Amino acid sequence: MTETKSNNGLKVIAGLLGVVLLGTIIYTVSLYQDKQKTTNQLTQEKELVVEDLNSLKSEYDKAILESNATNEELVSARDNIAKYIDSVKTMKADISSLSRYRRQVSVLKKEREMLLKQVDSLTQSNTLIAMQRDSTFVELEKQTVFNDSLVVQNTQLADVVERGSALNLSKFAVDAVKERSNGKLVSTSRASRTDKFKICFTVADNVIADAGDREFFVEVLDPQGNVLGESFSKSDDSGASVTYSKGTNFYYENKSLDVCDYVNKPSGDFQKGNYMVNVYDDRLKLLGTSKFALK
Repeated sequence: MTETKSNNGLKVIAGLLGVVLLGTIIYTVSLYQDKQKTTNQLTQEKELVVEDLNSLKSEYDKAILESNATNEELVSARDNIAKYIDSVKTMKADISSLSRYRRQVSVLKKEREMLLKQVDSLTQSNTLIAMQRDSTFVELEKQTVFNDSLVVQNTQLADVVERGSALNLSKFAVDAVKERSNGKLVSTSRASRTDKFKICFTVADNVIADAGDREFFVEVLDPQGNVLGESFSKSDDSGASVTYSKGTNFYYENKSLDVCDYVNKPSGDFQKGNYMVNVYDDRLKLLGTSKFALK
C-alpha cells in the first residue's frame, strides 16, 4: 500500500517536470524566433539606410559631373556620405545606432537640397556670365573690325590727300636761246648758237596743297645721256635717288604759278643731237618730260 502511493507521487513529479520542460522549450523557441525576427528587421533597416546613403552619393556624383567647375562643397559632402556608408556597413546593427543614422540621413537630404540649389544658382550665374562674355567678345570683334576699317579708310584717305596735295604741271616747255649783246634772248635750233636752255613750267593750282617755299629739280640730259650742269644728287625715303642739273626754288600760294629757270652751256659748246629735260618735285616724283634737238 505504501509502495503504491510512492509510485504515484513519482509519476506526478515526472509529469510536472515534463510540463515545465515543455514550457521552457516553447519559451526558448519563442525567444529565438523573436530574436531572429528582430535581427532580420534591423538588417533590413540597415540596408535601407545604406541604400538611402548610396542614393545621396549618386546624386552628388551626378551634380559634380554636371558642374562646369569643381565645387569643393559638393565633393566634401559626397566624401562624408561615403564615410557614413562604410560606417553603417561595418557597424553592429541595433535600434539606437540605426535611429541615429536615420536622423543623419534626413539631415544629409536637407543639406543636399540646399547645396544643389546653390549649385543651380551658380550654374545660372555662370551661364549668364558666359553669355555676357560671349556678347562682349562679339561686340569687341565688331569694334575691332570697325576700327580696322577706320584705319584702312584713314590710310586710304591719307593717301588720297597726299596724292591730291601733290603739285602738278599744267604746262612745260624748253627752249634753246642765244643771248644778244643787249641782253635779249632769242630762240635758236643750232647748237653752235645756243648759250643756255630756257626751262619754263606752270605749276597748277591746288587748294589742298601746303602753301610755302618749294623746290623742283631740273635734270638736263645731253645726247650721250650725261647730266648737264653741276650734277647734284638727291635721295627720297625709299632710297631712290636722282642726279639733277639745277634746283629751282619758288613760293607757292595754291594758285597757278609760272616758273622759269636757265641751264647754262658747259665749258664748250652744246653738242648737236637730241636732249631730254625732266622736272621732279621735292619728293622726286617726275612731273614732266620734254625732248628737243639741236642741229
